[in-house]
Amino acid sequence: MSTPFQTTRLVEFHDTDMAGIMHFTSFFKYMESAEHELLRHLGLSVYSETEAGPISFPRVSARCDFQTPVRCEDVMEIEVSVVRLGEKSVTYEFVFNHDAEPVAVGQMTCVCCQVASDDAPQSIPIPSDVAEKLAAMVAPGDAEAADEA
Repeated sequence: MSTPFQTTRLVEFHDTDMAGIMHFTSFFKYMESAEHELLRHLGLSVYSETEAGPISFPRVSARCDFQTPVRCEDVMEIEVSVVRLGEKSVTYEFVFNHDAEPVAVGQMTCVCCQVASDDAPQSIPIPSDVAEKLAAMVAPGDAEAADEA
């Protein structure tokens, strides 16, 4: 895909601190919500039933670098791209903007796992149909991500 998936999010009062600025932890919730929107857009989910049993994508890494504060009722544009698609994991990049100004850039890595109610999650290869849809979201010009798909 030549462009990242795009969504918007209104900064709500409960996402701000005493100074009225969006709290840093809220960026992580917004990244997860944007990931879910991307997956639904692709016809996928973070939790799916497969022939082998239920699978999900627990997070194993998350980071966010902040550039400019945003405040309650600001609308942020969020772009989501896949920057790495491995055999068992996917790494997303999230670019946050407000009024065309950079706000933050984050990354989140998730691992495909078989999840059973009584057992610890076990990492498994991403099912081919899921990997194919995620490969369409690989950031343009990212040879490493494309090679790993």
